[in-house]
Amino acid sequence: MKLKTRLITAFFVIACVPLILALLAFAGFSHIQVNALKAKLGITDISYESLANTLQMLNEATEDVFDEMSIKAEENADAYLDTTYLDTLNAELQDKSSYLIVRKGKSLYYSGASDANLRLFRELPSYGASVYKADGTYIAQDVQAYVKQVDMIFSDGDQGSAFIITSVSNTMPELKKLVWDMLIAILMILVLTGALLSAWIYRGINTPLQKLREATQHIKDGDLDFELKVEGKDEFSGLCRDFEEMRQRLRDSNAEKEAYDKENKELISNISHDLKTPITAIKGYVEGIMDGVADTPEKMDKYIRTVYNKANDMDRLINELTFYSKIDTNRIPYNFAKINVSDYFDDCVEDVGLELESKNIELSYFNYVDKGTLVIADAEQIKRVINNIISNSIKYLDKQKGYISIRVRDVGDFIQVEIEDNGKGIAAKDLPNIFDRFYRTDSSRNSSKGGSGIGLSIVKKIIEDHGGKIWANSKLGAGTVMYFVLRKYQEVPIINE
Repeated sequence: MKLKTRLITAFFVIACVPLILALLAFAGFSHIQVNALKAKLGITDISYESLANTLQMLNEATEDVFDEMSIKAEENADAYLDTTYLDTLNAELQDKSSYLIVRKGKSLYYSGASDANLRLFRELPSYGASVYKADGTYIAQDVQAYVKQVDMIFSDGDQGSAFIITSVSNTMPELKKLVWDMLIAILMILVLTGALLSAWIYRGINTPLQKLREATQHIKDGDLDFELKVEGKDEFSGLCRDFEEMRQRLRDSNAEKEAYDKENKELISNISHDLKTPITAIKGYVEGIMDGVADTPEKMDKYIRTVYNKANDMDRLINELTFYSKIDTNRIPYNFAKINVSDYFDDCVEDVGLELESKNIELSYFNYVDKGTLVIADAEQIKRVINNIISNSIKYLDKQKGYISIRVRDVGDFIQVEIEDNGKGIAAKDLPNIFDRFYRTDSSRNSSKGGSGIGLSIVKKIIEDHGGKIWANSKLGAGTVMYFVLRKYQEVPIINE
């Protein structure tokens, strides 16, 4: 659940739930207290409205006794001088949380309370105060009580009054208890609702935060192989998903960096090894010249040519390393132009042929492309491709008579170049990887073959940057065929309206 939804839900819960629970608590407590009042006061029709009007309820509680006393006063006033009758009447009133006081003349004749309350007696209304009779009244000077009055004239001519006294504080403890019960219930409801909502919101926030904290600790410790499992669609789940994506990217970046560092170390090792071989040879032949070993013009010429060839090998390795650094930073200096396919490959084969002839390798060349066929390419970089492929073929020739064939074909929208040799071939398991950087089928690194392991990766990069494709077929012991294609240049006709 989203945080916004949680907060909105919490708002409505805080606004509505306590109110509903308070109403339910009030209904329950008031039902209990109403039943208690019914049993105590003998009233059968107490309602919630009557609870709000205490005097009316007290009046109804003693109404039957009052009517009986009024009739008795009219029929036989002297009955109020009979203490036995008065005790019986007082006992009936006590069941209704009231008691009886009888006044004869101006003196207290009878008090149903255990201790005569003189202050209350002085506040009682005088004889004939009809407003205080049937309806009763509330007096609250020194004593708070509800009073109902019955007047009479005794047989000796004295005036008298009988009072039903109901102490409000002693009569309504149920109402006080109801108020206190409601206050405690409301307080508990508010505390419980707040605690549950706080725990709910806290759990919704703390659980993903705890996951993030653990994930951060993993990253801090350098561990990027853990998995941050995310469930839900809230804001924190989205944050956790972003964090997990960041972790994956960091892990991949770290793996790429480690592979890159490994490749760089391997490149340095390869280049160092491959440079050491020609340098050692150059030093040996130069020392031979210096020591006079080359004592004939023929030997001197052979030594000088060997030194020159080894220097060229070193130059090629350095150029290869320089070009590799440009590939790695995507800064290859291409100079694209329209090139005539036939003329270009005729010149390339002528240049390559001189080198192959010096190495006693037979070269054949077949061009099946029309004379006017053009491609958009960088002449220098395509020549680098051809030279790298042929150098790779020369490196792995294992026959006494080497053979290399170059064929240029027209294949629809592309021209296809095939360079075939009769070398040792490439195993099927190695064939898919030969264009990867630093991949070497000769893991033993025979120094006679050398190579930095990046020649074919450079070839692939150049061809792909030209919008072409390169692949190879090979058979162990028979040789290898390298294929690459370049898109032909086609004029776009202009339509005049």
